[in-house]
Amino acid sequence: MNRHVVVGAGQVGSEVARLLAERGHEVVLVSRSGSGPDLPGIRKEVADAADRERLTRLAAGAEAIYNCVNPPYPRWAQDWPPMAGSLLAAAEATGAGYVILGNLYVYAAPGRPMKESDPLTPPSAKGAVRVRMWQDALAAHEAGRVRVTEIRGSDYFGPGCLDQSHLGERFVPPLLAGRTVRHVGDPDQPHSWTYVPDVARSLVAAAADDRSWGRAWHVPTGPAMTYRAVAERLCELAGAPGPAVKTMPHWLVRTAGVFSPMLGELEELRYQFVRPFVLDSTDFQTVFGTAPTPLDEALTATIVWWRDRLAAAA
Repeated sequence: MNRHVVVGAGQVGSEVARLLAERGHEVVLVSRSGSGPDLPGIRKEVADAADRERLTRLAAGAEAIYNCVNPPYPRWAQDWPPMAGSLLAAAEATGAGYVILGNLYVYAAPGRPMKESDPLTPPSAKGAVRVRMWQDALAAHEAGRVRVTEIRGSDYFGPGCLDQSHLGERFVPPLLAGRTVRHVGDPDQPHSWTYVPDVARSLVAAAADDRSWGRAWHVPTGPAMTYRAVAERLCELAGAPGPAVKTMPHWLVRTAGVFSPMLGELEELRYQFVRPFVLDSTDFQTVFGTAPTPLDEALTATIVWWRDRLAAAA
């Protein structure tokens, strides 16, 4: 049994902690709120990820540190640098492997499926923040100060995905109720959707395998599907009426962004939803012998989770 420190208790961090605990590991789950699953083997600690001294103490003796932090979109430029510096420093000081939860913002607007070897030339300020984080960590790895890897996925879906997911609370509950869903981009563009349990399994697998260190990897992700096609398949599996899928006009997204910080921050990421946005996860699948969860299985689990949540709320 090894000790693992998971920083961030959101949709991915909580799933990583649960998976590690189920495998018999000692887990320290760190967040500002002290939230997360109440399971044997998980100890929840309240701490700021930017507090490197406290984080280093919590990580003493750990096999790995998982960076699953997700600050609010509007605060990325302010919040990420001190948190990323703290996490990297804690990994260096303790000798723990450092596993970063990344994303696809680091690449240019794609003209073909994205691979880990693509240049890191993002068109957004948020992408530039993530590039700097990864470059700093990789430089420390190449200098021999730390073992580091980054695991990148596309837009998340699955149990636990709420307002920050395009296939979350603005998608599943309306479809189950037979109501219209509206997409911020073109609902008929191919898009990669990454299942959260596959993200967690990939982070854990990377931490346990020396072949992961020193490079980035893509989470095993199924074939790209349009927003409309995912809605149609979810309704078929749920026995819900055929979906009404519409596009949210760009002018409306821009106007709403004045009042909603989350929508406002989506403007610079609009390129991801008006053209094909496809991830290639061949490398991870080949090296680690894994595959994405079949779509029907993933959507069925998502439907069950949402129905339980909605019933409890009622």
